[in-house]
Amino acid sequence: MYVDPPAPQPMRPGETPPAAPGANPLDPQPRAWEFNPEYQRLVTAWQTVMPLLENLTTALDKAYRQARSPQTWDAPVGKRYVEDIAEWRTRLALYRQAVLTSISDEAADTPRWIPSAAGAPHAFS
Repeated sequence: MYVDPPAPQPMRPGETPPAAPGANPLDPQPRAWEFNPEYQRLVTAWQTVMPLLENLTTALDKAYRQARSPQTWDAPVGKRYVEDIAEWRTRLALYRQAVLTSISDEAADTPRWIPSAAGAPHAFS
């Protein structure tokens, strides 16, 4: 059993950029900030993938429980099917871990807020 890595967090209501505009007196110009669209893409990817992985896991777990039941199989061939389903469950767990870890790692390396060009003063507008 694997533990899922941390999910990227969507922008919360009332969340503000990391620093207030003009907070640093050494900044030559005040900055406008926007929630990073690339980070939002990772949040959306996580929210899209999780229900699909949960559905696959639930379906395989149900099939595995039914296959292990003595009322399901009455022949030695049943053992082979149970082993196959157990292997599929293991592969799905590894796939789930790989997909979620890649999303989580990319989210950890992606800033939540980025400087915005909109509303920033320009010398020759």
